[in-house]
Amino acid sequence: MVLAAQSRSDSGPARESGRPVLASIAHLGKQYGSHDGGAITALSDVSLDIHEGEFLSVVGPSGCGKSTLLHIMAGVLERSSGEVTLRGRPVDGPRREIGTVFQEPLLLPWRTVLDNVLLPIEVHRLPLDQFRPRALDLLELTGLSAFANKYPQELSGGMQQRVSIARALVHDPSILLMDEPFGALDAMTREQMNLDLARIWAGSGKTILMITHSISEAVLLGERVVVMSPRPGRITEIIDIDLPRPRDLNITATPAFGVYAERVRNLLFARTSD
Repeated sequence: MVLAAQSRSDSGPARESGRPVLASIAHLGKQYGSHDGGAITALSDVSLDIHEGEFLSVVGPSGCGKSTLLHIMAGVLERSSGEVTLRGRPVDGPRREIGTVFQEPLLLPWRTVLDNVLLPIEVHRLPLDQFRPRALDLLELTGLSAFANKYPQELSGGMQQRVSIARALVHDPSILLMDEPFGALDAMTREQMNLDLARIWAGSGKTILMITHSISEAVLLGERVVVMSPRPGRITEIIDIDLPRPRDLNITATPAFGVYAERVRNLLFARTSD
């Protein structure tokens, strides 16, 4: 497989020591104008380093600026203050090195699965013949090889979201940003997608930052969990998740998992009730 050279070991908890910093957020702030002429502060003094190859989960109450943070990192929303860099270069607009997955798959119904995956290659005006093998490898990695010539309406919701993940990875971005990617799925499908995403992350070696409202999902997938405060969004705490990999759903019933989940929950509810 083309992706094999990028694969990573998934045998144990990752350590940030010795890992280079891929992206850096420094004193980030975002304000919006209000109808009465005032200003609403969505983010305030957010600083965070994201390391090569890590899976970072971000949780926080509704309205705390999680999605705002992701959109600024993606280069599709201007910041009010601070800086975001990727490989040392400022992120001031959309960049090929950044892949994004949203809550809805947003697939084009008139294009096959393979053609949907290849869409970013056309948008970036890259050679289709060069990236077609990579697209096929990604469909294999996501378990969709048999559906390459199917259309989105022929797939389940979870399968459509896997197509959107393959599409976000096809142009070989440095980082994958995911904004509540499984929020629209039913509980059972969401659990399966958590396992699928962990497998895709391990197989692709990519850096992933995922926004989620689910404490269990954040702990299950993340090497670190970033807990944010209510608006204006700030980082309350960053928790290292020292649980063995590969992880399956059984780990959610272990005492160690429960300790991490309770710690995140206490931070969220303590801040929400202030």
